[in-house]
Amino acid sequence: MLPMIWQNTQAETEKLKFIGDWLKKEFDFTDLCKRYGISRKTGYKLINRYQEEGEHALKRRSHARHHHPNVTSYDKQSRLIALKHRYPKWGPVKLRDWLLLNEPQEEWPAASTIGDILKKTGLVKPRKYRKKVAAHTEPFSECEAPNHIWSADFKGQFRVGKPYCYPLTITDNYSRFLLVCDGLPGPRLKETMEGFKKAFIEYGLPDAIRTDNGQPFAGLGIGALTSLSIWWLKLGIMPERIELGHPEQNGRHERMHRTLKEAVASPPKADFKEQQKSFDAFRNEYNHERPHQALKGKRPADVYHASQRTYFDSMPEVSYPSHFEIRKVRTNGEIKCFGKKYYVSELLQGEPVGLNWIDNERAILYFSKLKLGLVDARVDKIFRP
Repeated sequence: MLPMIWQNTQAETEKLKFIGDWLKKEFDFTDLCKRYGISRKTGYKLINRYQEEGEHALKRRSHARHHHPNVTSYDKQSRLIALKHRYPKWGPVKLRDWLLLNEPQEEWPAASTIGDILKKTGLVKPRKYRKKVAAHTEPFSECEAPNHIWSADFKGQFRVGKPYCYPLTITDNYSRFLLVCDGLPGPRLKETMEGFKKAFIEYGLPDAIRTDNGQPFAGLGIGALTSLSIWWLKLGIMPERIELGHPEQNGRHERMHRTLKEAVASPPKADFKEQQKSFDAFRNEYNHERPHQALKGKRPADVYHASQRTYFDSMPEVSYPSHFEIRKVRTNGEIKCFGKKYYVSELLQGEPVGLNWIDNERAILYFSKLKLGLVDARVDKIFRP
């Protein structure tokens, strides 16, 4: 009989045969061990194991650790995979943040481990690394609380069926809360004002609104005024405009737009009604489900609260400090100053503007909180800032 190799696939059978021959008492123990190619020590170990635990103790035993504290259980892996299917656009960090928020009683693996689990199941695509934007993305007032600054823009238009859809988006800069995401037929004043009015009624008034330089947010005249920005100023909201060609100055809003495009516009829906349903679902997920790294894993809805400044349909009067001189803008857009006429803007006809005197020949011209320019009687001109 050939010596037995205990580590091959026949090991369990050979062990049982060894015990069977030992029970028959036909061989001297030393000879029995030699027949099976094992030492006396190994033979006694097998007999003791058999006597203590029975035949099942002779089955091949794993030398691996019985407990692996860092191995993710099958149940948790299944839940991770199900969550990834629910939110296919989310990466490991956001998935982990969601689990920590919604199932804090469990211990969840690191984001890198979650990434490895998803890679094995083919649920993670190689990441496309973007060239990083310069860090200076907030050139205006600091954003220190909800409703200090809102950002607004039209996400690039796309066809929904035959007509084009222009998504109007408004976010709170501090909390990233998506206040409005409405598909409009165009960037026209009436529909845009309705979108902002809806936000003002539901969430109150912000201190400032940051936009790009496109219509209907900004114009070519003094102060880049439009009917929309004049309305904001009368409500006590300061318009802020990014520099031309510098969308990174509204970087938080631009990042939201990339997420929006991936989720609802690739591909677009068949009609406006279905597209708006998609916008509404995205907005709900973005605000109430999706954790944000910039918020330390919290959701926008966990951080945002409505403004204490309430919106009223009745428009308040524009007021100025007591040392300002007030001029009414005429129907032709002019004011009278230093005994001369200066053109300001026809958009401001009937509105009061304020003059803050520097000396007898110069004054800074304001509409509400917005500095429009320097009126200089020496050259009969208004210099824009």
